[in-house]
Amino acid sequence: MAYLQTDVTKVTTRVLQNMKQQGEKIAMLTAYDYSMARLLDRTKIDVVLVGDSAANVMDGYQTTLPITLDEMIFYGASVVRAIKRALVVVDMPFGTYQGNSKLALASAIRIMKETGADAVKLEGGQEVLESIERILTAGIPVMGHLGLTPQSINKFGTYAVRATDEEEAERLVRDAHILQEAGCFAVVLEKIPALLAERVTAELSIPTIGIGAGGKVDGQVLVLQDMLGITQQFTPRYLRLYGSFGEEISRAVCQYVSDVKSLDFPNEKEQY
Repeated sequence: MAYLQTDVTKVTTRVLQNMKQQGEKIAMLTAYDYSMARLLDRTKIDVVLVGDSAANVMDGYQTTLPITLDEMIFYGASVVRAIKRALVVVDMPFGTYQGNSKLALASAIRIMKETGADAVKLEGGQEVLESIERILTAGIPVMGHLGLTPQSINKFGTYAVRATDEEEAERLVRDAHILQEAGCFAVVLEKIPALLAERVTAELSIPTIGIGAGGKVDGQVLVLQDMLGITQQFTPRYLRLYGSFGEEISRAVCQYVSDVKSLDFPNEKEQY
């Protein structure tokens, strides 16, 4: 499928809706810093997610749970300063919306005011409906997230594929409809069976963005460092490597160290 939204200078929630209706797939990647975001902005990437996966990629935590609202705002603002075309979505971190809709609204307002982002994303269905509805009253666009929800890793106890049994699958379908009816503009479906993702996509009028959810969703998202081969220890089935930049960075740094040690760098042309 060729680019259909060729005249778009800024992707909005309406543009994403049009893309679903016209059958154009949505391309989404993560970013956490200005330099990487500038590189993304030179492409026709549709959505940039400032994900709480920054906890793993940038901060070195084992889960996404420790990252704070202040950190997400810091990363979000850095990305927004670089992005001109893409829709920028910032994840709401663990503890900023679950069980307290007033806190959820305050957290979302901080993200929007202090980062300049276009939308927020949060995990869950029925259990976070009150928070979603309250955020939406402020005119803040919300992207949902169902399936494998990493902020609930201690509840699940595993990163295995979700909704493989009929009961959980039906609950996910119900939650997807709940998110749409509440007013979410899109929903991420993470690590669920491809047939289930296809069903949800067909039943919803809002776009679905898959990660490990097969090819019959409306768009795809990957973590940038994963698909570039920088996060080398993470190689799930759904990940396609588009580069081996981790190895290239190591090679370049080793060469630099060697050049410094051998007095090859800097040479006469590289000094004043």
